[in-house]
Amino acid sequence: MRALRLTALCLGLAFIAACQKNDLKEPPVPLGNFALGLNIVVADNVQKVPISRNATPDEWETVMKTAVADRFGRYNGTKLYNVGISVDGYALAPPGIPVVAAPKSVLVVTANIWDDASQTKLNPEGKQITVFESLSGETFIGTGITRTKEQQMEALSYNAVKRVEEWLLDNPEWFGLPPGYKPSGPRKAPEFDMTAPALPPADAGSRPVPRPVPESATGLVPVTAGN
Repeated sequence: MRALRLTALCLGLAFIAACQKNDLKEPPVPLGNFALGLNIVVADNVQKVPISRNATPDEWETVMKTAVADRFGRYNGTKLYNVGISVDGYALAPPGIPVVAAPKSVLVVTANIWDDASQTKLNPEGKQITVFESLSGETFIGTGITRTKEQQMEALSYNAVKRVEEWLLDNPEWFGLPPGYKPSGPRKAPEFDMTAPALPPADAGSRPVPRPVPESATGLVPVTAGN
């Protein structure tokens, strides 16, 4: 029985290695005149699901801001849009759980977007997004055993911000594109667990400058928002 478990563990880890990909090194899907303005993340009211590793609001804000910058900093449009994300709830699979339980991590966020120049919120209600760990060998052994807390948070933030990007692609008219616009290339890449190293920022000289961060940034991101 022990040999069988070790074999399954090794096979799972091999499968994980094959799935450690991301799409951040690929050209971004066209998003009209979009350029990232303010990158606002708040986690003051985040709730932890029972049976989870602990993560502080500051830790969530840092990792989520990095994920937003890595993904949306690739766009070099002519108009600034401010992205606001509230981290609402999470569960980070802890270590020491039996293999048969295979707990999965989960993250719930609410996203909003504003036209920076007019200070107009583009979405009537916050977009709530729930992401789990992607399908991989870790599904069978649980990432509490195979990953650190920081790795789990990076993977969940990557998946959450990718879902935010897909939501923006569902609303091309916000970015100067005709309603119903569909890019000619692949619209949605597969969801992956792993994040990429931060990419160099776009040419700052060709981008507009965002307005200063408001005194109360938390007011930009309603914590209790609908879908």
